[in-house]
Amino acid sequence: FAAGSLTAGEKSSLDGKWRLDYWPQGDTPIVSPADARQVEMKTIDATVPGNVELDLLAAGLIEQPEIGSNVYDLRPWEGYQWRYSRTFATPEHADGDRIRLNFNGIDCYADIWVNGRQVGSADNMLIEHRFDVTEALKPTGEENTLEVYIRSSVIEGRQYIPPTISINFAQVESVYARRAPHTYGWDIMPRLVSAGLWRSVELEVLKPVHLRDVHWFTTSVDVPNKQATVFLDYTISLPTSMQDGRITTEFSLSRNGKQVAMYRAKVTSHAARHILGLGDVEFWWPRGYGEPALYDAEVKLMDEAGNTLDIDRRRIGIRTVRLDFTPTHTPEHPGRFCFIVNNEKVFARGSNWTPMDALHSRDTQWLDRTFSLVTDLNCNMIRCWGGNVYEDTRFYELCDENGVMVWQDFGMGCTFYSQRYEFARAIEREVTSVVMKLRSHPSIALWSGNNENDQTLTIGTLAPFRIDPNRDVVSRQVIPMVLYELDPSRSYLPSSPYWSEEVCQQGYSTALLPEDHLWGPRGYYKDPFYTNANCLFVSEIGYHGMPNRPSLEKMFPAETVYPWTDKKEFRWNEDWLTKAVRIFKEWGYTPERNNLMINQVRLLFGEVPTELDDFIFASQSVQAEAMKFFVEIYRGNKFAPKTGILWWNIRDGWPVISDAVVDYYFSPKMAYHFLRNVQRNV
Repeated sequence: FAAGSLTAGEKSSLDGKWRLDYWPQGDTPIVSPADARQVEMKTIDATVPGNVELDLLAAGLIEQPEIGSNVYDLRPWEGYQWRYSRTFATPEHADGDRIRLNFNGIDCYADIWVNGRQVGSADNMLIEHRFDVTEALKPTGEENTLEVYIRSSVIEGRQYIPPTISINFAQVESVYARRAPHTYGWDIMPRLVSAGLWRSVELEVLKPVHLRDVHWFTTSVDVPNKQATVFLDYTISLPTSMQDGRITTEFSLSRNGKQVAMYRAKVTSHAARHILGLGDVEFWWPRGYGEPALYDAEVKLMDEAGNTLDIDRRRIGIRTVRLDFTPTHTPEHPGRFCFIVNNEKVFARGSNWTPMDALHSRDTQWLDRTFSLVTDLNCNMIRCWGGNVYEDTRFYELCDENGVMVWQDFGMGCTFYSQRYEFARAIEREVTSVVMKLRSHPSIALWSGNNENDQTLTIGTLAPFRIDPNRDVVSRQVIPMVLYELDPSRSYLPSSPYWSEEVCQQGYSTALLPEDHLWGPRGYYKDPFYTNANCLFVSEIGYHGMPNRPSLEKMFPAETVYPWTDKKEFRWNEDWLTKAVRIFKEWGYTPERNNLMINQVRLLFGEVPTELDDFIFASQSVQAEAMKFFVEIYRGNKFAPKTGILWWNIRDGWPVISDAVVDYYFSPKMAYHFLRNVQRNV
């Protein structure tokens, strides 16, 4: 972009074409321009936002990784380093303005240089990174050189001694890496440890006086009388010389173009709280319980002449939400696990939100289409699974607008994570960043510490050597400490499912859990494992189902779609094992995931068809009946005593054979239509 195109408070994109250099990472990584002069590199064009694999594909250096077993060919690239570079002109700015370089997603270990000067570093794929580059820039209009050196996440992760190794999907090298856990391989996603600038890069000019943070939240509601109390907290970057009332803040709330509240105050400190008592309120409700009413909220900073210095605009909902739960639940001593919105019990029906793509720079192109599945299925809650990235702001805006509550896991899953100070500090920084970015969204109903970490510890070790998850520093101390400070209005669940002190003291039994993930033996869907499950709320439950044939023909080479090696024995060929998902080719013959479909078809039909189209129909029929039945069990016993079901899952983030009801190519399986019917409002 050209100099002069940016004014204070505005952002200018650095997205588009970049240069990408790459080389095998040696014993000593390259982290500076001086070091880079000593390395022989290769160069291709890059696109930002992007992942290096997409650039390699565009350059003809790799085969399409989505097809067959090609994803294994990406393993050698895990050991490479990457340098993204481009030039940009210094924008116009006044004395006292600061110029900030914003990376909304760096994957993952990176050193950032401007004009040969290091301006920052990054070690977390999951959060945004902001660097003040004012002193490193040339005068207005002159060109600057920006370089980002990215190290291998795999090599970096192997430097650390892991904690006690637990049973987990992700590899041990992932334990210290703050990147999406699924990237190291999961049962729903391939191993694809990528690198890149996977979200937008921006340049921003900041005035000496500007808003640093704005947070709106509801503290009380009186629904019958349409009254509510709303708090506004804001923080300002404010020089001490301007704390004498020369700056005015103005904030307002409007609904459908009509202003319902407005207030002005002189600024005498860098932070303040205002309390609004509102009448004639239109409340935010989840789908099926009322309209998800939103208000236009504005906070503005003005100088003595009335000129606007900075402004924050967002849409907020007025509502209270909490999770009413007890640590245990048994028939003899009934417990609770129920979401309460505006003092009314809500039965949660919905799904788990899993990665939209293994290459996350493509997430934005799938978002609207994937979210339309959520509303078409009439979900009123989505659980953002802990093995994923944190979705960007637009996802939560869609949830706000459509009355979809969000159960938000923090980015950890199925692993015993480090308890050391350095890792705890990394999680503290991550949670702080995520919470401050998202906390004003009315759709967020719950923060959850992780996915199945408690369960991994309790089931993955044996008495008397069981590791008590209640000693976990990360989920029991670090995360609640941040939430207590930054978002005390929301409930927090340390893990899903949560193995409380009471559960552990009473024998580590899943029969005590008020909320659980019902996977188990994957047998007949009307077995007692499902029908007699004790939990009040099931936050994961699913059943395998084949994708439609046109999707299989896209994800497989023509010669491996069908037949299997031996039609009589259903001996799966290599590509079918890859799509199962087999994380490493070196694991050999691992048919277990595909065999789930064989077993489930045989249980219902008594035999397994050998023709592909017949097998697809039989498999999808079983999945559809199972998913419908699961929802009926819980919805049919609404509050007597069941309180919610979040099934697994809406859509695949990669071409695989799985429990999803819509495949990667947006082709719905039979189960999609059954769920659409059974989740209608009644």
